[in-house]
Amino acid sequence: MYYGSRRKGELLEEKMGERKKQADTESLSGQVLRLDDLVEYQTNSIVSRAIISKNVGTVTLFAFDEGQQLSEHTAPFDALVFGLDGEAEITVSGKAQRLKAGEMIILPSHSPHSLRAIRKFKMILIMIRS
Repeated sequence: MYYGSRRKGELLEEKMGERKKQADTESLSGQVLRLDDLVEYQTNSIVSRAIISKNVGTVTLFAFDEGQQLSEHTAPFDALVFGLDGEAEITVSGKAQRLKAGEMIILPSHSPHSLRAIRKFKMILIMIRS
């Protein structure tokens, strides 16, 4: 298998990180939980936590401090963003929209999108790989 210029240490670190994610997500199974309690805000930061991480898709929680942003990028799969707390501006294919708690937006595959937290913002990102 070819890993480009990555070193063995980097690969080991990545594998250990994947194992930690899997153990973390398994520890959540079979419990009633409040999503917005599973990730905390941190000053001047974006915090994420994998809830489910499988080959077929992922469910990830995010907490954005006010003003934090994800620059424009694309993804090869459709994704659903559901706001849990606060407010963000999400731009999809050049069209900016505000997303608040209780609202959702679908990010189509291969469409450029970005996010900026207008206020502290928590969201769940569901990505389905096909």
